[in-house]
Amino acid sequence: MVWIRGLVFTILVPYMVAVAVPQWISDKHDGWGGGWALIGIGAALYLVSLFRFLAAGGTPTIYFTRPLRWVLGEEPHVVVESGLYRITRNPMYVGVITVVLGQAVLYGSGAVGLYGLALMPCFHFVVTVLEEPHLRKERGAAYEEYCRRVPRWFGLVK
Repeated sequence: MVWIRGLVFTILVPYMVAVAVPQWISDKHDGWGGGWALIGIGAALYLVSLFRFLAAGGTPTIYFTRPLRWVLGEEPHVVVESGLYRITRNPMYVGVITVVLGQAVLYGSGAVGLYGLALMPCFHFVVTVLEEPHLRKERGAAYEEYCRRVPRWFGLVK
C-alpha cells in the first residue's frame, strides 16, 4: 500500500509542480535538447529519494497532510539517512527544481526558468519553517545529529 500512496503523492505534488505547471506556463516548445539531461538527472534524484522513503515505510508527505493520510500515507517513523540523504537532506526538492530547470532549457522558456527560480525560495521556506521544526520535535536528537552531519542543500547550508 505504501508504494501506491507514493505514486499518488508523486502525481499530486511533484508531477504537478515539476511537469504540469511548466508545460502550462511555457511560452515555447522548441528549446535545446540538452534539457533532457537535466530532466533525467532531476527525475532520478526524485525517484531514488522516493524509493528510500518507501523502503523506510513511509511516503514523502509532510505532517500537515495527515488528514489525507489514507490517500497520501505518512512520513517514515525514522530519519531517512541513506542514499542521497547522506549528501543532502532534501534531494526530492533538488530533483524537482532540476526537472523544472531542465524543461526551461528544453522549451527555451524564460517563463519556466523564472518559475524554477521562484520555486527555490518557496521550497526553502517550506523546509525551514514547516518541515524542519516538525522533524526536530518528532525525531529529536536523531534529527539534530543528522542536521549537523548533512547539509540542507548539497553543501551550501548546514
